[in-house]
Amino acid sequence: MPAAPSARFAHLAFDLDGTLVDTSEDIAAALNVALTAVGRDPLPVGDVVRHVGEGARRLVERALATADRALVDRATALFLDHYARHLLDVSRPYPGIVEALAALVEAGSLCTVLSNKPESLARAIVSGLGLSGFFVAVIGGDSLPVRKPDPRGLWELCTLVGVPSAATLVVGDSLIDAATARAAGAAFCGVAWGFGRDALEQAAIAPLLQRPGDLVTFVAGERPADGAQVGRAGSGAARSEA
Repeated sequence: MPAAPSARFAHLAFDLDGTLVDTSEDIAAALNVALTAVGRDPLPVGDVVRHVGEGARRLVERALATADRALVDRATALFLDHYARHLLDVSRPYPGIVEALAALVEAGSLCTVLSNKPESLARAIVSGLGLSGFFVAVIGGDSLPVRKPDPRGLWELCTLVGVPSAATLVVGDSLIDAATARAAGAAFCGVAWGFGRDALEQAAIAPLLQRPGDLVTFVAGERPADGAQVGRAGSGAARSEA
């Protein structure tokens, strides 16, 4: 499906957690099951989401605050086992996301998902929430030997949809997403409704859209309500959530 002539970007690559779907409570519940099983105290949801973005093992490693490989291995397995069975207990698309995706696809945008979550889990969430029809491809954290912020996942999506990175917009809630766009030579659009708003603001990443509906006008070349302007992901985007 060709992109609408008026759109600035033929391809939109979306992050999943904290961008399309609020997965915070299900992730936190699964992590806390794992932490409790290995003798650690559970963490508040707000603390958990600060560790989200670099894949399951990194999430567990940060929550444990340890380099003990065996402990991290055990806790990661426990986390993934519980999480795979409880992916959609309370996770839902952010308000306005479904409507925004429908409008973007209707306008001719090619939409994909680029997540550091295992591909099978990412696909299960997209499918389980009825979002599959909006996306032409999904790449997860284990689809390739590398993951975000390495640009190769985004380049693979660009190849799959037949659109160069220069005509691609990465939409995400974290500095990892911004760094991925920068490394790939794509544009970046931050979202303020996800997990990483504070980090994006502190790094002066722009644009930072306030509502999913703003993305529709932004892609069409119009000025969102907050006046954000597009630009290539700049030097601030090179920082990640380390």
